[in-house]
Amino acid sequence: MKRGRQTWVFDEKPVILSRAAVVGPLEGEGPLKDDFDIVHDDLFVGETSWEKAERKMLEEAALLAVQKAGVAIEDVDLFIGGDLLNQIVSATFASRTFGIPYLGVFGACSTSMESLALAALAVSTGHADRVLAGTSSHNCTAERQFRYPTEYGAQKPPSSQNTVTGAGAALVARGGEGPRIAAATIGRVVDLGITDPFNMGAAMAPAAVDTIRAHLSDMDVSPGYYDLIVTGDLASVGVSIARELFEQNGVPIGETTFDDCGLLMYDRERQEVFAGGSGCACSATVTYGHLLKRLERGELKRILVVATGSLLSPLTVQQKESIPCIAHAVAIESGGA
Repeated sequence: MKRGRQTWVFDEKPVILSRAAVVGPLEGEGPLKDDFDIVHDDLFVGETSWEKAERKMLEEAALLAVQKAGVAIEDVDLFIGGDLLNQIVSATFASRTFGIPYLGVFGACSTSMESLALAALAVSTGHADRVLAGTSSHNCTAERQFRYPTEYGAQKPPSSQNTVTGAGAALVARGGEGPRIAAATIGRVVDLGITDPFNMGAAMAPAAVDTIRAHLSDMDVSPGYYDLIVTGDLASVGVSIARELFEQNGVPIGETTFDDCGLLMYDRERQEVFAGGSGCACSATVTYGHLLKRLERGELKRILVVATGSLLSPLTVQQKESIPCIAHAVAIESGGA
């Protein structure tokens, strides 16, 4: 059911039956290392290129999520996925392995919640019984495509972020045990006029705030309704700007805990990640690997995950275009909420 201008409310709340999170070596050294299903100690993941490594991690996360649910991949009605690479090749090639119906989506780093929202929609409307939502990113593939290849050793400013190497996937179903998806707010494209591809946090912060404001208005709730509101990958620069924007717009974000997956992923004092984490896998692995465990343990009852994405391309950067951004929010509740 649509509520307000941008929000879908699911009367029969779809269930996240199972999920999996796979990460690379740097992520496996961070504070959330014990919450991930697979931690690779090699950026190549045994493959011959970083692009193949990214695809393999997505395949691992998706197949492990299905395995945890005790079903076969053939029992899944639909895979909805995407990534950062041109023509979303990681998700597309992984889907070739799965051999099930596939919808490829692109929301840059917001893809984790975009795919989860669409999975919940497909299930809640009866168009599918089980839908797999997944996404991936790799530090070296993203650097090669959007900035400078890792081999160049180019210096970065403090505002830059470290693309998370990893993949996350969730299996959504009509019934069963697990966290429930209560609502999803589809974001609008917002452009602050930022042109610096090394300052993604500043570019994405207005989109995150816009979506959170829309969600709270559509649902007629205050921020305190949620135990945690977490953005995708604003990191330190973006979170600071977001807090200023909340204050300017009279949003009492202090009523609840406000955090960011890009800050949760790494220990910035010990790890060289600049402003924090980013990438499609940032919100995916933190949500599916860490936050849902907190829901299951009863530490949290309601969370709002707001994945943020910069909708730029190498071509638009070269043409000096500004960076349009988007954020998609999904409200998730513990099974007993």
